[in-house]
Amino acid sequence: MNRLIFTSGDINGIGPEIVLKAINNLYSPQSRNISIAIPKNVFDYYSNLIVPSFPYEIISPKDKISDSEKVKIIDIGDYNIDCGIPTAKSGLASYNSLKIAFEKTYSGQADILVTAPIAKVALKMGGVGFSGHTELLAEWCGVKNFMMMFLSEELICALMTIHIPIRKVSNLLTEKKLISKLRLINYELKNHFGITNPSIAVLGLNPHAGEDGNIGKEEIEKTIPAIKKSMLTGIDGPFPSDSFFGMHDYKKYDAVLGMYHDQVLIPFKMMNMSNGVNYTAGLPIIRTSPDHGTAFNIANKGIADPTSIINAAIWGEKIAGKKLNEKSSL
Repeated sequence: MNRLIFTSGDINGIGPEIVLKAINNLYSPQSRNISIAIPKNVFDYYSNLIVPSFPYEIISPKDKISDSEKVKIIDIGDYNIDCGIPTAKSGLASYNSLKIAFEKTYSGQADILVTAPIAKVALKMGGVGFSGHTELLAEWCGVKNFMMMFLSEELICALMTIHIPIRKVSNLLTEKKLISKLRLINYELKNHFGITNPSIAVLGLNPHAGEDGNIGKEEIEKTIPAIKKSMLTGIDGPFPSDSFFGMHDYKKYDAVLGMYHDQVLIPFKMMNMSNGVNYTAGLPIIRTSPDHGTAFNIANKGIADPTSIINAAIWGEKIAGKKLNEKSSL
C-alpha cells in the first residue's frame, strides 16, 4: 500500500485544482492511501470547480493518518483566496501546507510527499526566507548534499546549482562539490532507479566546454579533476551543452548533470513541459513534484493539466518500491 500526501501549493494558483484532478485519477483504495494538507475553505472552494470523485474526511494536523478508503483532508486553517494573485496569505498557506505534509512524511505516516507548485514571491511576501521547496526540505531534513533531479522517460537530468544568479555559479562549482554530486546521482540511479551500472554525462560550464581553457578554465581546473577523483565508472564529459543536446547525445546516457538551472531545464521542459517530474535527491524522505509553476494566469478556470503531478505520484511510487527493497536488503 502506497501512502501519498499532497500539498496544496499556492492556493491562488493551479495547485489545488491539479491536486484534486490528480486524486480523482489516482484514487484506488486497494493500492493507495491518500492525504492532502490544505485549508478546508480552499478545498471546499475548489471542489465546486473540480468535483471530488472520491470519499473523504476532514482531520486536523494533530490527528494521525489512519488507513482507510477515505482521502484525508488535513485542515491547516482558513486562508483568504485571491485567484490569480500571489499574496502573503497564499505564501503562508503554501508554507504551512508543506510543513505539515513534511512532518507527516518524516514521522512515517506517509511514504511519498508530492508537492504542488508554490510561488517564491508569495513566500517572500509571507516572510518565509527560503527560495523554494528543495532548500526548505533539505534544511528540515538536516541534509547538506542534495540535488534537484528531473525525471521523464526521455531524459533524467540533475543540477549542480539550483536557484542562484548566473554570476555566482562559477564560484560555487568546486571540485569537492562536483565529486559529491556525481556520487549522489550515481547512488540514486543505482539504488532508487534500478540502473546497475549508471552512465552519466557531465556538461561544461562554459561555451564549447571551455575549449581547452580558451573560454574559461572551470572545466580544466574543476570538472575534469572531479570526474577523475570521483572514482566512478561510466562518467563522461565535460560536454558542450549546445551540441550535446543538439546531436541528441543525451540518449546515450542514463542521466545528465548540468552546472546551472537553465542549462538542463530548457531542453528538459522542451521535451516534457506537461509531464516532467522534479525529484529531490539525497533526502531521507521521497519528495516529488510537477515540473511547472503556479500558472496564476489560468487559476480557477478548470483547464490546468494534471499530467505532471500525476506522474510525480507515479515516479514517487517507483522510487518508494526501490527504497523498500534497499532497506530489506540491509
